[in-house]
Amino acid sequence: MSTPTSDSPPFRYTAVLADEIERRWQDVWEREGSFHAPNPSGPLADPAHPRTGAEKLYVLDMFPYPSGAGLHVGHPLGYIGTDCFARYQRMAGRNVLHAMGFDAFGLPAEQYAVQTGTHPRATTEANIGRYREQLRRLGLAHDQRRSVATIDTDFYRWTQWIFLQIFNSWYDREAGRARPISELTAEFAAGTRRTADGRPWSELSAAERRQVVDDHRLAYVSQAPVNWCPGLGTVLANEEVTADGRSERGNFPVFKRNLKQWMMRITAYGDRLLDDLDKLDWPEPIKLMQRNWIGRSTGAHIDFPTAVAPIRVFTTRPDTIFGATYMVLAPEHELVDALVPAAWPQGTRDAWTGGHASPRAAVEAYRKAAGAKTDVERQADTKEKTGVFTGGYATNPVTGGQIPIFIADYVLAGYGTGAIMAVPAQDERDWEFAEVFELPIVRTVQPSEGFDGKAYTGDGPAINSAAPERGLDLDGLGVADAKARIIAWLEETGTGRGATTYRLRDWLFSRQRYWGEPFPIVYDADGSAIALPEEMLPVELPEVDDFSPRTFDPEDADSNPETPLSRRRDWVEVELDLGDGPKRYTRETNVMPQWAGSCWYELRYLDPTNGDRFVDAETERYWMGPRGEGDCGGVDLYVGGAEHAVLHLLYARFWHKVLYDLGHVSSFEPFRKLFNQGYIQAYAYTDARGAYVPAEEVVERDGGWFLGDVQVSREYGKMGKSLKNVVTPDEMCAAYGADTFRVYEMSMGPLEVSRPWETRAVVGSYRFLQRVWRAIVDEQTGESRVVDEPADEATRRLLHKVIDGVRGDMEGIRFNTAIAKLIELTNGVTRLARTPREVAEPLVLMLAPVAPHIAEELWRRLGHDTSLTYADFPVADPALLVAETVTYPVQVNGKVRGRIEVPADATEEAVRAEALAAVAGVLAGKDPRKVIVVKGRMVSVVR
Repeated sequence: MSTPTSDSPPFRYTAVLADEIERRWQDVWEREGSFHAPNPSGPLADPAHPRTGAEKLYVLDMFPYPSGAGLHVGHPLGYIGTDCFARYQRMAGRNVLHAMGFDAFGLPAEQYAVQTGTHPRATTEANIGRYREQLRRLGLAHDQRRSVATIDTDFYRWTQWIFLQIFNSWYDREAGRARPISELTAEFAAGTRRTADGRPWSELSAAERRQVVDDHRLAYVSQAPVNWCPGLGTVLANEEVTADGRSERGNFPVFKRNLKQWMMRITAYGDRLLDDLDKLDWPEPIKLMQRNWIGRSTGAHIDFPTAVAPIRVFTTRPDTIFGATYMVLAPEHELVDALVPAAWPQGTRDAWTGGHASPRAAVEAYRKAAGAKTDVERQADTKEKTGVFTGGYATNPVTGGQIPIFIADYVLAGYGTGAIMAVPAQDERDWEFAEVFELPIVRTVQPSEGFDGKAYTGDGPAINSAAPERGLDLDGLGVADAKARIIAWLEETGTGRGATTYRLRDWLFSRQRYWGEPFPIVYDADGSAIALPEEMLPVELPEVDDFSPRTFDPEDADSNPETPLSRRRDWVEVELDLGDGPKRYTRETNVMPQWAGSCWYELRYLDPTNGDRFVDAETERYWMGPRGEGDCGGVDLYVGGAEHAVLHLLYARFWHKVLYDLGHVSSFEPFRKLFNQGYIQAYAYTDARGAYVPAEEVVERDGGWFLGDVQVSREYGKMGKSLKNVVTPDEMCAAYGADTFRVYEMSMGPLEVSRPWETRAVVGSYRFLQRVWRAIVDEQTGESRVVDEPADEATRRLLHKVIDGVRGDMEGIRFNTAIAKLIELTNGVTRLARTPREVAEPLVLMLAPVAPHIAEELWRRLGHDTSLTYADFPVADPALLVAETVTYPVQVNGKVRGRIEVPADATEEAVRAEALAAVAGVLAGKDPRKVIVVKGRMVSVVR
């Protein structure tokens, strides 16, 4: 179909002609810099540009990780969508910035390097080259001058610089923003800020001062429980662990380990990250996912005294404290070892000991078993409740009673305080634990009438909640009042205080890998972290012979990491002069996570050639500054998948807010409007063995699917090489042309909705473009079919109706309905002997955003000698949008019995008379009981 034959018209629009047109126009666009967007100043400014001084619009795609497989037809869906939108907006008069770069650090290239010895840079750069070719072939209108890759040293120099801004900052809760660490030190030195223990700054040693400052930094080193993945040889952030406790990349088991790691204090921004969601034009499901991930909870911190030290818990229901009959600590809790006595206390029940002769043996055995489980396994609702008594007791601060302290794996050290007060009467999990371990259960909330269950989690008046001798009585109070009363009492007695906590944890920022940004950090002889000065950036990755982080058993939680960089001792151990003479230092041998570069790449697109700043202030303000009071600023349209709801989007918001607080950017959010495109999915087919067979060879017949004579089963879902159902854009461009591929992807349905790929349906888009071509070009002679004669009234009205509709659809990112309107107009035009220029030119201009190559070619054949990139998009004549006539269906007793066409301004009486005349035969001379005229809609006659 796509290849011309000997009897094809010589100037027919075929895949061969489309390929020639498309490649030629891609060369023209590149040569002329057609999609360059002028900055307000600096090297990328251009006073002669047709959009200099125009209203700006910043359109952004979530930039891709360049895999070796290249693009399949699902990948470009969002890219084509943003391209259509950006092209339309240029024609609508705006200065549009649209660029594309590559998120190029990451595990796949490193894992390939481990397997083959190929340097990750070589693999990644080859993949980037492949992606660039594929994206160019699709005619995407990017400003190529602004393209960046996170692996470029000119880029990650500034990633390291931003890390230093975060490292050299602290969060001032009173001011509600980040401030330079130097200001904190000055306040301590001046005595305007007190140290935690009250000692004057001058009395602290240099090491103590450093520790105080380090404890405030937004980027800090922590020895804490982390997600350790031996299979990948690295630790992972919480967001990189799947719901079943395995690595998002590679599906390896993930364990909790105490390791020294870099952390980002994202929790300091919990309230702002949560509250500022209300200022964003984002899909509500994405906002909800972030709200849930941040997980703000209000309640109280309560201290339960023990013989060793108080155990602090956080609870959202402090009003139930009278029902706290035992405590549970995470097995890793720091007080466990100190609480464990040499022997079981008198009266210890057999059910509490786990069958062990001593508390220490019981605790050690339980810890070992808990350490082999993932967090998800530990917290599964369906798992049997396990635990062991530590041998220690705590005091309930309101009753004065002694309550036993257990450890159990369903309590995690990394969440909350790693300890809970257990109130079995009001918590189902605590009730189950209490039943297993024969612990007392005391109701503190009156269940609703008729309740005959176990734990009661609903509202009701407080009961069994009075300690008159302690001046505390909650009985009869509702939950809200009881919470307020107990918090006031806790604060008065110094046993606790009201608190807000978050599910959000600080961001684990270290990776035990090679292929990532090196930290601009060295350690001195005392092991203190020292920031390198800006003039020493970038810290470049050294060459290594072995890319693999060394671990021993991917299933063993005790496997220890050894990073590839740590083996380059000549790079690790370095002599530097950091202001106090040459000294020996040790470099940080972890690298930053893949997310680092994607936290700020949208800023580098603005000013990619700047060697003095990560972005010029005036340029950032122009492209991303707030539009007015209360506006958050940021990218005007950000398009990408919903799978990045937490990881990338939350991290990027955090970095941007730090940069805003420090005065480096004018916008306090990076992405003003977010749009999630859907996915292109595909059918896959399996034979009787369950093996996948090539989807392109399967045919449908007799109500089934067959590979040759063998019937196969069909399933619907992802597109992938292993499923043998991949279709590449290269195949589609070869068979039909890039414009046909673009039109098909945009016409399949709303951009935000997932849809199945159907190769055979592409031909419909192909034929549409052929009809457009034939409306303007004579297929036999190649001459123009356009005439400089006025269009008839009906065609003119159709044209302006379509112009009005297409403009609205383009603004609203409804490309499928815009294409449907263009098809309607094209069908109307093809019925004419010749195409009036007043119709042909608007048709071509409206087609340009979705099928730019054929539009450029037809524009040139219409006599224009410049690109239509900055031609004005058509505007409808309001006078031609007013209908001259209106068609009314006429119903008789609810059934349509006729239709009338009357002038649009006809009176109700005139419409009534025409309607009755149209159904006179049905009425058979009888007067109707009622006639209802719904203006512009219908006439209803009741006999």
